[in-house]
Amino acid sequence: MIHSLTYYQTNTEWQIFDRKSVRIACKDFAELIVAFANADGGEAVIGIENDGTITGVDDRMDHLNELLRVPYDFCIPSVPVIRSEMVECVDKDGKPNHVVVMQIAPSLKVYTNQADEVFYRVGDKSKKLNFDQRLQLVYAKGGRYFEDAPVNDATMADIDNLLVAQYCEQIGYEKTADQFLEENGYICHNENYKGESVAVPSGAAVLLFGKNPQNFFQRAQVRVIRFEGDDERVGREMNVIKDVIFTGSVLELTNKVKNFVSTQIKEHTYLGQDGLFRTDVQYPEFCWTELIVNAICHRDYSILGTDIQVKLFDTHMTVESPGILPGLVRTDNIRNMHFSRNPKIAQYMRAFKLVKEFGEGVDRMYREMQEAGSPEPQFELVGFMVKASIYQHAAQPETRDNVQKQGINDKKQGITRDKITQLQGVAQKTRENLLQIYEYMLSHPYVKNKEIATLVSVSDDRARVLLMTLVENKLVSYQGENKERVYFLSPSI
Repeated sequence: MIHSLTYYQTNTEWQIFDRKSVRIACKDFAELIVAFANADGGEAVIGIENDGTITGVDDRMDHLNELLRVPYDFCIPSVPVIRSEMVECVDKDGKPNHVVVMQIAPSLKVYTNQADEVFYRVGDKSKKLNFDQRLQLVYAKGGRYFEDAPVNDATMADIDNLLVAQYCEQIGYEKTADQFLEENGYICHNENYKGESVAVPSGAAVLLFGKNPQNFFQRAQVRVIRFEGDDERVGREMNVIKDVIFTGSVLELTNKVKNFVSTQIKEHTYLGQDGLFRTDVQYPEFCWTELIVNAICHRDYSILGTDIQVKLFDTHMTVESPGILPGLVRTDNIRNMHFSRNPKIAQYMRAFKLVKEFGEGVDRMYREMQEAGSPEPQFELVGFMVKASIYQHAAQPETRDNVQKQGINDKKQGITRDKITQLQGVAQKTRENLLQIYEYMLSHPYVKNKEIATLVSVSDDRARVLLMTLVENKLVSYQGENKERVYFLSPSI
């Protein structure tokens, strides 16, 4: 057993953990097993009610045996079970009993129940996927590659052979462009109404070599938005400074976006203590280019209704890309786990040195952000979108201007401390915690909830309440949601 019985009884149900009564119907239990297998895997505990009450399994052994066969008899294909373990316990009536812990493995396959329904674990729920979402999951897991599917509205006349020849030269392919496309799976063959075979370009062929890919993939574009401040506002408070859309083939699109964003990255030139002028940039170049390249390379092109968005704020940069993380890549293993949703596009971008060795880029991004003294990159899933963010280091180098401004900053900080001290309806202990958090954030520009919980020795929920008190009083701002939320001092501080 991986965890203690108390853990299974009291822990909140979440992405990889759920508890069920032994009375659950097999078809309902199959939904949970399928959802776990299609997502991150997980543990299903049988014999503990949703409220944590231990009812056990001993009085329903016949039905328990049916539940244990669910991964094999009610799931298509059979779901791999890492282990099923019978655990001794004392039930709610004080009698000896048992619960069963079943551990489900994640997989690259897509599983259904007997009704051919696909479920996917999202938080503490088993979400039934519609047809489009199911297809996206198939592509994301690599069961099929969308880039290999024919673009039925396109013809070979829509392919720019000069772009194909450029790629062939880059990789040292010596045959003709047509032979390259045929031999490397860039051409599909459909039958016309006469029963004749007709060559049709694949998705990868259109995206990489198309004369105008956006004729067929309208939202295969990148939108770059510059905001004033550190948040997104709408209506009368809209704070968009620039909003530019870029189109073209993959190589052209990537270079256009990189060149434009490079003009938006802030630089700070100052006279160092050694008498020489130095220039610091907001983010290491490799890191912000990696975010852009990854988004274009690994986005889910089967999602036709939205584009990649690069959002530039005063102190951070976020890239939003359509599609869940591919294969077995998750936010907690993204640094080490690699999977190409679009392997042909990934190979193409590697040939043009837009990506490094597969799997190296994200890990290097973490290292470079750390070396720059900046917070580590943040990755989160919002629906069927991946959001990746990097934050600049808030600490400024010593300059003449900074020294002159220090007195003003000290005065502002004094005013802020006074404001916390004078908050109405706040208990003394809470006030002390708020001051401690504020003092800590003066030297730690970006913090997370768990970090603050440890700092002031409170629960995660209590730390969240304290931070939101500072947010409500406009002393602290935040970016992101739930566990990925990052807090920082408001720009006015």
